[in-house]
Parts: sequence; structure tokens; C-alpha cells
Amino acid sequence: MSSMSSVAGLSKYITTLPKTEKSITAMFIISFISGAVYFIINPSPELGMVENIILGGLFSLIILGISSIIGGGVNQQIVSGLHGINLKIKHSMFLSALSMTIVCILLIIGGILTHFFETDFFLNSLLFGCVLIYGVNTLVFWTTSKISFTKAATVGIIQPLIMLAMYVLITFLVTDTSFLGSDLIQMTIKVIIASIIFILAIYSFITIAGSPLKKNLGIGMLDLLSLFIAHMNEGSNSLESLFENMSETVETMVTFISFKGKNGIKSLFISPFVHPGPLGDLGGSNMPTILANKFDHFTMVAHGPSTHDFNPVRTTEIDKIENAVKEGLEEIEYSKDASIFTRYNSEKANIGVQFFNKGMVILSTFAPNDSDDIEFGVGLTMMTQSKSKCDVKDSVIVDCHNSFAPESGEVLPGNEEVFQLIDVIDKIQCNHQRDTLKIGCYENIMQDLNKNEGVGESGIKTMVVEVANQRTAYVLFDSNNMEIGFRQEIIDATKDLDIDEIEVMTTDTHTVNTISRGYNPIGIVKRGEIIEYVKISINEAIKDLEEVEVGTGTKRIKNLHTFGPNNSTELISTISSIVAVSKIIAPVLLITALVIVFIWIFYGCLLYTSPS
Repeated sequence: MSSMSSVAGLSKYITTLPKTEKSITAMFIISFISGAVYFIINPSPELGMVENIILGGLFSLIILGISSIIGGGVNQQIVSGLHGINLKIKHSMFLSALSMTIVCILLIIGGILTHFFETDFFLNSLLFGCVLIYGVNTLVFWTTSKISFTKAATVGIIQPLIMLAMYVLITFLVTDTSFLGSDLIQMTIKVIIASIIFILAIYSFITIAGSPLKKNLGIGMLDLLSLFIAHMNEGSNSLESLFENMSETVETMVTFISFKGKNGIKSLFISPFVHPGPLGDLGGSNMPTILANKFDHFTMVAHGPSTHDFNPVRTTEIDKIENAVKEGLEEIEYSKDASIFTRYNSEKANIGVQFFNKGMVILSTFAPNDSDDIEFGVGLTMMTQSKSKCDVKDSVIVDCHNSFAPESGEVLPGNEEVFQLIDVIDKIQCNHQRDTLKIGCYENIMQDLNKNEGVGESGIKTMVVEVANQRTAYVLFDSNNMEIGFRQEIIDATKDLDIDEIEVMTTDTHTVNTISRGYNPIGIVKRGEIIEYVKISINEAIKDLEEVEVGTGTKRIKNLHTFGPNNSTELISTISSIVAVSKIIAPVLLITALVIVFIWIFYGCLLYTSPS
């Protein structure tokens, strides 16, 4: 899951770019200041200091600033005309501003060298900067806009070409009319050869880096990257089609508890063995809200035992979970009997157990220790073991997903936590006295909290279950895990309320993973406000208490298209290998190319200088 969080963390660089107006303003200011600084370092002896600053600022503003603004606008129009994606005008202007800033920095460095070595480095610094930003622009257009390398290389040359053309024009009109001679030829040759060298290095790097993904999974690295950016920028779900090409069909299950009042179903508690990922609004990431909204009554979608292997590749796959639940609801037999809520523990493993009619629910947590997803096979073992031990028809297994730390790992076969779960299930007392039950429900979208605070679209949902004068609060946050220790803080803060037991769960929604933190558990910030929501929800749910009947169900979900255990592992391992290899290849190729280009530009002119 850490790989997924790393991908999600990229979104902060995509969704927080400045507005177009700010980029344009920055280009005006930065270009003027850089030109002024250059002329302060190397002033014209015929002019005073103020005149040097103004002249230098205007010179740079025209050559760099105006050129970059024009280039940004032209780039966006051409990429759009080529049916490229992702490049809005604000992105294009920001790229132009960034590229121009690189050139400005190189010119200032060249100005310092000129001052100390008494050799004019201005033109060579400008050429080197233009070649460098040509490579940067080409790389960005090629990797993010879903256009071919040839088209990207053609568009990438626009900004540096306008800069050089403006320099030639200003030089010809203002300073040196002889510039159109041999100097222009030398400049042209140097730029062409240097650009070819740098572009070939970039092409080689991307081709080598992307080949494992294409070979192993049949998907292009640039397609994956550009469609991911499109999702971040525009909410496009085109990436789902790429996931579908590498999907695996699995058979899994969904378990549920239905509470029926005098007006029909009052509440539905669902635990699908399907993972709400991978991130953003892709695949099943918003499954807890989407699935809940498919029912006309209060519905809680908890986190069942599942990892990223069981991420649906398309949002439409959630329909299969809906159909399974609705089919199961038609088969449910209801009764009024239930047990009280009882806790058991074995080393790190803690469970809360409550029996409903012919079924039971097991709320599993490793709090106060940290943990992440419980794998499908482990959950299936828990289900089989508990059904056999307590002779029940259905066992609803819930991974409470409520104690996260950055080093948290998944609960996988072979981990010691698996045997702790097995041991704690063996401790369950199955012959609890049964009684009638009441439930009360309440939900709040927590509208003053959002993804920045780790809160998803459904906010908080609370169900209070009353059996034999014992009230248990089932509190479910639409969030991706919970900051370690926050669960206990909530439990302590609710001790004075009119309840006897409480368990706090999260849905594991991955819609909150599209911001700067890949991991974004609830409870990092605004704990006080969140606790107030918990108190309100419990009190309101108590007011809603009414006597109900209850039934449980288990249904298989067939032909669910997911990432799958093979491709999910393959994707993560392939991306990891690409990152590892790129750390070596990128510096070697690009730095070598930059050194060659630097030598060529600053010393290549000797090849074209005839002896006098």
C-alpha cells in the first residue's frame, strides 16, 4: 500500500499549481529582475546605474519574459490541437515560467563568470539555457500530454526558439547589425547539435525506464502517467480502461446485517471483501459512499478483509456488490433476538463480538498497536473458524482499520497477527443469552471537514444497538484508517454518554488519498471537532432507537474485475524496479548529456573559428 500512497502523494504537484495570472506576473517580474542583476554585475560604462538597471531589465523582459508568455500560450493551443490531454493554460504558463526561470539563473551565473573572467558568457549561457528548457519542455509534453515523442519535441522547441529569435532581432536592431553573419551560423549549429544530444538522452531514458511496465503488464508508462494526471486535474476516469486491460477476475463475497423496523428495513450494515482503492475516484476508491447510496435506507459500508489486490478496476464493478446484497436481502429470515456486545483479546488482537439471529459480527482491531489491511485469505479463515465454533449461518468480519502509523503493515498469511486472530476467536463464548433489540441511526457529512482532514464524502455514520439494557455504539468514519491513539481518545471522550460500549471504524475510502499526503488517516488534525461530531451522532442515534428484527446474510460476488493478486503485486514490483533503475540511469544519461552539451556550447565555437 505504500506504493499507492507514494503515487497519491504526487497529486500535490499537479493540483496546486498557481493560476495563469500569477505565472504571467512572475515572468514579468523575474525576467526584469534577472536582466537588471546581470547589468549590475556587468554594467555598460556609458550608462549610469539606474539606466543600466532599467535597460538590463527591459532587455531581459523582452527576450525572456515576453517570449515565454507567448510561448506558454502557443504551446497550450498546439498541444490541444494535437489532441493532447492535461495541458491547460495554467499548466502551460507555469511550465513557461519555470523554464524561463532556469534560463534566468543560468544567465546570472554567466554574468558572474563574465565579470571575473572578462569573457562574455551571455550568449553561451543563453544557448545552454535554451537547450536545457527544450529538453524539459519536451519531457513534460511527452510524459503528461499523451502525444508522441516527435510531436512533443516539435512543441517543446517553441519557447526557446522564440527566445533566440527575439534575441537575434533585438541584437540586430539595437546593438550589432553584423550579427547576421558568422555568429548566427555558429549559434544555429551549436543549438541544433546540442539539442539533438540532449533529446536523444531523454528519449533513451524514458524508453529504458518504461520497458519493464510494457513487457510485464502490457501498459505504457507514459499512458499510465498521463492518465493519472488527467484524473488529478479533471477527475477523468480514463485510467480505469488501462486498469481493465491488466485486470484479473476474482470471486469474493459480501456479508451483511439487515435491521427491519415497522416501516421496512431501517438499517443495513455491509462488509464487502472488496478493497476501496486504488485512489481518488478511480475504481472502487469511493465504494463505501457509492454502495451505500444504492440503498434507500441508512447503510453503513464497513471495511471487510481485503487489500489492494481486490481493488475494482472500474466504478461500475460496484454494481456487482449491490446486486449480491440485494439478492441476499430477499433470502433473509428475520427474528428479534440478539446478544450483548462482548470483547475478547489475545496479545495484539482485539475483537468485539455480537450475535444477531443466526449470525454474528466480529469487529477486529489491533489497537492500540498499528495495523493496516487484513488480507482476504486471513478474513476467510476468521469467518470459517467463527462459523464452525459458534455454529452460526453467517459471520460478518470487519477490519475496523482504526490504528495507523507510517510503518503499518498488512496482515498477511504467515504474520504472527494471523495466529493471534485465530487464538482470540477461539476465546469467543458462543452461548450468550439472547434478547430483543433496538437500534438507532444517525449520519452527518461533517460539512466543515473534508479530504484535508481525512474525511470522505459520507462523513460519519453511527448505529446504536441496544440489547438487554446494554447500548453499543458502532461509529463509522468515511476515512482511510485512523491516526494511532485517536481511537482510544474517542472512547475516553464518550464515557459520559448514555452508552456501555463503543467501537470506532473507518471505511478505508481512498478518495482522501488525492492530496499531498499519500496516507491521510483521520485524526491528524482537528481531533476536538471530530470528537464533537462523534458525541452528537451517538446522542442523536439514541433518540432514534426503536425495536427491530434482524437477519444476516452472505453472498458470493462472481466475476469481479480487480487488480488481482498477481497483477497488483506485479504492478507494484515493476514500478519499484523502474524507480530503482531510474535512480541509476537518469543521472548517468542526463548528466552525461548535460556535460557534453555544456562543453559543446562553451567550447565548440573553436571548431568554427578560422585562424587569423
